[in-house]
Amino acid sequence: MKEIRFHGRGGQGAVIASWILGYGFFLEGKHAQAFPTFGAERRGAPVEAFVRMDNKFPNLRCKVVRPDYVIVMGDNMVRFVDVAAGIQKGGLMLINSSKSPDEFDTLKGDFQLKTMDVNAVAMKNGLGSKTSPFINTPILGAFLGFTGLVRPESIISGIKKFILARTERNIEAFQEAYSMAKGAEDRIEAASDNYKAAVG
Repeated sequence: MKEIRFHGRGGQGAVIASWILGYGFFLEGKHAQAFPTFGAERRGAPVEAFVRMDNKFPNLRCKVVRPDYVIVMGDNMVRFVDVAAGIQKGGLMLINSSKSPDEFDTLKGDFQLKTMDVNAVAMKNGLGSKTSPFINTPILGAFLGFTGLVRPESIISGIKKFILARTERNIEAFQEAYSMAKGAEDRIEAASDNYKAAVG
């Protein structure tokens, strides 16, 4: 089983992102759950959303407390929420931020930390405003580029199902963020292979 937890604020699209991701797993023959939990139901209030994926039906119906992956929709969440709580050893956290991972030195744990400025990707593709960009699709693109958990085509099908306004712009933002993250991972892998060859 793989478990994913989203941290966001009302209006950022964490809930729809979780639906799209869960639907992508479903299209690839997996059993999936996707559900949110809210604080005060208002724009800007903290929101958590959860996705579970397994090869068999997941009987758990509780919040995800030991995630393999954490997606943080905005770096300001790090100051107010324990976004690293319970993350599994060897897990991965993705933060929407223009900062480098090294700048989040308060986050402790044995997990990978990735960052990408998906706000910029959203704005480039005309999704929302500078103060309120719609980032659910580009953050999924970044997440898939870094993890490869599901095929991009499956997520694009989910975007078409759940996002009925500016659908093509959302697909383009998803693809752009995916390419950026996948390119970064490919460069890291190539550098690692070159180092191993040099010292091997």
